[in-house]
Amino acid sequence: MWDWIVSFLTTVLATLQGYVGDWGLAIIVLTFIIRLLLTPLMVRSSASMARSQLMQPKIAELQEKYADDPERLAMETRKIYSEIGFNPLSGCLPLLLQMPIFFALFTVARQVPADASFLNILPSLSSSGASMVASAGLAGAVPYILFDVLFGVLTLVPIVFNNQAQAGGSRNQSLIMGVVMAFMMMWFGWSVPAAVLLYYNTSSLWQVIQQRFIVSRVMKQAREEAEAKMENAPVEVDVVRRERKKRPHKKA
Repeated sequence: MWDWIVSFLTTVLATLQGYVGDWGLAIIVLTFIIRLLLTPLMVRSSASMARSQLMQPKIAELQEKYADDPERLAMETRKIYSEIGFNPLSGCLPLLLQMPIFFALFTVARQVPADASFLNILPSLSSSGASMVASAGLAGAVPYILFDVLFGVLTLVPIVFNNQAQAGGSRNQSLIMGVVMAFMMMWFGWSVPAAVLLYYNTSSLWQVIQQRFIVSRVMKQAREEAEAKMENAPVEVDVVRRERKKRPHKKA
């Protein structure tokens, strides 16, 4: 199955190269096509994430209230899920479906011909920034360095967008982790073929644009719908019956 996916994507990439006449452009077009096909899954996942974020305070209250009653906690949690139409699997399933495709594209990008280039910007898509420094010197590796830095920036930007909705302490912690991750991605991108780096940059740029103009609106709409459902839900009150005390009898 895995070999079939890789073979199919390789054939599609070669076909696109025949139309556009450039291996780098073919990688970009193929990445856009895959991302476009996966957009409905991403939209669904984002809506599920918004509902999950909205429920966290309520879930925390239930966990504190029914700390000694796991069965009641599970029942009340399922009840909240049902009220706002939240399915825990809907958030992770789209991501799981994407992983084989993205890993297959990673494999395909590594298999481009040795003489493949990207609009004369990247003379060799099979070379990495490290190998270009060794063969052509620092001046010849400048485009590869810029693409590697862009990879780190595009890794950090979505994290910055997500931080805008967080509190001060968690925002700073998340931002620090994002900066560390960006440097790790640049370290990774420095040694991989430029074809892989071009694929990841294209995919990350699509993610940034999608998150900025589509995902944020979807999450806002899903959050508003969930809030409306929670407000209109009937209020349940735990009724505790008082113990009936016996009346004192008068002495004769």
